[in-house]
Amino acid sequence: MTTLCIANNRTEEMVGDLTGMTPPEQLAAGCGAQRMLWWAEDGDVLVLPWGPDPAYLAYVTGLTGVRADSLAFVVPPPGAQGDQVLTTDRLADPGFLAELRRVLDGRTVDEVLAISPNGAVAELAAALGVARAMPGLPFAAQGGNALVNSKAGFRALAAGAGVQIPPGRVAGSPPEVEAAIEHLLAQGHSVMVKVEYQAGGLGNEILARDERVEAVGAERVVPLADRAAVAAYVAERWTWLTGGRCQRVVVERYFGDSVPLYAQFAVDDTAVVLSGCGEMVMRPVVVGEITPPVTPDAGVLAELVDQGARLCEVLRVIGYRGTVSADAVLTPKGEIYFHETNGRLTGSSHLLDVYLGRLLREEHRGSRYLLELEGLRVPSFAQGVAAIGEAGLAFDPATGTGVLFSSDYGPVDGSVMYCVVAGSPEAVRALESALLALFAG
Repeated sequence: MTTLCIANNRTEEMVGDLTGMTPPEQLAAGCGAQRMLWWAEDGDVLVLPWGPDPAYLAYVTGLTGVRADSLAFVVPPPGAQGDQVLTTDRLADPGFLAELRRVLDGRTVDEVLAISPNGAVAELAAALGVARAMPGLPFAAQGGNALVNSKAGFRALAAGAGVQIPPGRVAGSPPEVEAAIEHLLAQGHSVMVKVEYQAGGLGNEILARDERVEAVGAERVVPLADRAAVAAYVAERWTWLTGGRCQRVVVERYFGDSVPLYAQFAVDDTAVVLSGCGEMVMRPVVVGEITPPVTPDAGVLAELVDQGARLCEVLRVIGYRGTVSADAVLTPKGEIYFHETNGRLTGSSHLLDVYLGRLLREEHRGSRYLLELEGLRVPSFAQGVAAIGEAGLAFDPATGTGVLFSSDYGPVDGSVMYCVVAGSPEAVRALESALLALFAG
C-alpha cells in the first residue's frame, strides 16, 4: 500500500496571490515543503518542489526508520512562478502526470496526503484514478479548502456554531472597513485588521489610538489619532488589505498581552479527534511553539478543546476532511476568543503526528514537552547534525529527550528549525540554552 504525498506548502488558499511572494519567500516555502518527508513510510511516493537534499533525507529517515531507497520522488517542471512552490500549473503539467503515472504503476494508492488538500490536489487525484484515496475530495474539488482557510468565512462559521470570536466584523468596501475600525477605536480598543488569506500573522496589522500596545501576531502597530487618520489608512492600504484582488477584510478587537493557542484535530467521515494543543511563540509574528501549552490551566485547556471541536464539527458536516488547527487567544482576563482555522498540515502537525505520535515511545508520551523555533544558524545541515551528536544533545529515542532538526533552511539563510524535547518546560529551556551555546558565534 502506498501513500501519495503532495508537498504543496504554499497555495492561494493559504497565502493569497502567489505572484506577491518574493523569491526568498518562495525559496523558504520550498524548504518547508521538504518537511513532508517526516510523514513518509516505506514505499511511498512524494511529489516535492525539488528533489530532497541527501543529508536531510538521510537524517529524517534515520529517525523514522524508513528505508530511504524505498521512497520515490517526482518533481514537476517549473511553472509560471518558477520551481520553488508546487503551484496548480505544475501539478497539472502533462509530462509530470505521465511520469507520476509511470511511478505509480503497479502500486495501490490507499491515501493521498497533501499539505493543502485543495482543488488542484483533487484534480490530480482524479486524473490519476485515485480519487477514492483522497478523503473529502468532493468538498475540495468545489473550492472548499478556500472556505476552511478564509479568515472572513471563519467568522461566519464560528458565529453560527456559537464559538466565541473577537468583537468585530467582515467588511467589503472602504467605507465599511473605515466604519468598523473607527467603531472599535472609539470604544477605546485597539484593532487587528486581517487580510483574508495569509499565514503566520503576515497578513495582520494592529491599529491603535490611545492604548499603548506591542505588536504581537502582526508585523507592526499603526497609530491612528482620529477618524481622518483611519480614512487615510484605509485608502493607503486598500490594495494590501484586500490581497490585491478585492478580498474581504476582517476587522476585530485586538487583545494585548494575550497568549496565542491552538487545538489541532483530525477530521474524518465520522468524528473529530484531537491531535494535540500548543502555545505559539511570537516575535512579533509566529516563529515557533511549545506543546503542550504551558500557560493555560486545565479548565482553560478543556474549553479550548471543547470549543475547537465544536468548530471542527461544522467543517466535518460540510465535507472537509483532514487536519484542522483551530487558533485562539487567551486574554489576561481568562477569556478565549477563536480567530481562524487552518485546514491543512500546519507548522504544528509534524510535532503532533510524527514527533509525539511516532518518534516518542509509548512510555514517554504524555510526559514530554516540545519547543520548536526557527532561525538557528549552523555551518551546514550535515555539520549541524554532527555537532549535536558529538555534544550529546541529539534526540535519543531511548530517553525520549534531545534536539531534532525539523527543517533545513540552509538555502535561504544558513539556518535550521530546531525542536527541543524534554520532560518539563524548565528542562526544555535548559537544553535549548546548551544548543544555542553550541552554535554561538
